[in-house]
Formats: sequence, C-alpha cells, structure tokens
Amino acid sequence: MKKYLPQLLTLIAFALFFSFSGALHAKDLKGKAHDFTLKSNSGKNIRLADLRGQVVMLNFWASWCGPCRQEMPLLDELYSRYSGAGFTLLGVNVEADSEAANAVLKEIPVSFPIVYDTTSKVSEAYDVDAMPSSVMIDCDGNMTYLHRGYKPGDEKAYKTHIKALLRSCSR
Repeated sequence: MKKYLPQLLTLIAFALFFSFSGALHAKDLKGKAHDFTLKSNSGKNIRLADLRGQVVMLNFWASWCGPCRQEMPLLDELYSRYSGAGFTLLGVNVEADSEAANAVLKEIPVSFPIVYDTTSKVSEAYDVDAMPSSVMIDCDGNMTYLHRGYKPGDEKAYKTHIKALLRSCSR
C-alpha cells in the first residue's frame, strides 16, 4: 500500500482540482463595466456604452488559444439564439496584430462582432489573465460575472447567466 500512496495522493489531488476548477475560474463581479471603443472586423468602431440596454458578453480570445477556438462556434450559437432578445456578444481579440485573428475567423466564421484590442488597454482594464475570459454585463452597464478559461460544458453556465440577465432587463 505504501508504494502506491504517492500515486493515490496525486490522483486525489487531480480529482479535486478538476472538481473545483470551474468554481475557481468563475466568479460574480460588481461595478460598472469599463467603457471602450475598438475597431471591429466590419471596419466600424464599436463603443461599449452604445450597447447600454442590452446584455453584453465580452469574450477575450487569441488566435493561439486552443480553448478559444473550441468555444467560438458555441458562442456563435448563443449569440444567434439570444441576440433577438437583447443579447450582444463581442469577441475581443487581444493580439497586437489582427491578421492572426482574421485568419482564425476565416477558419471559424462567427456572426457576432469581433473587436481588436491591439494595445491591450481593454484587456488590462478588465484584468484579463487567462484565455479565453468572458465578462457578462447587465443592461445597466454593470459587470455581473467573470469566467476564465473554457472546458466543454461551460457554455451551459453562460446560457444560465444570459437568460437571468435578460429576464432582469425586462422588468
């Protein structure tokens, strides 16, 4: 038994990590969302403050991020499903050169707007330290939820938050 103890402890540690990792990577937020204006993939500028009255999800991503690529089609499904109800999703690419992002968008086309944070000022304002990271903003412009990273099934939590925020906006 003693010779298997290190492996058993390692297995238990991994099990605990993966059981709680979702909780460690998601948290409720409070406070006003930081306003910004960024150039979009349509060529027009998008200002966050102009989206007041809608539920907004900011999804920070990079071309080199595998989980970001995996998540994008699922985010596009959420956008397609809830955009008519007052939901907007902005994909915020965090790279200095937008060409890598554009190459990914040719491979994985999405219908939601992509904006380019080439100077990292928006990423810094939102304390982005993991890829992908998503911030939910209510219709009054308040941050409500932050989720770092992505693993399959996380989109269920996004859907729950989107629906709750849409309900609170219609009151």
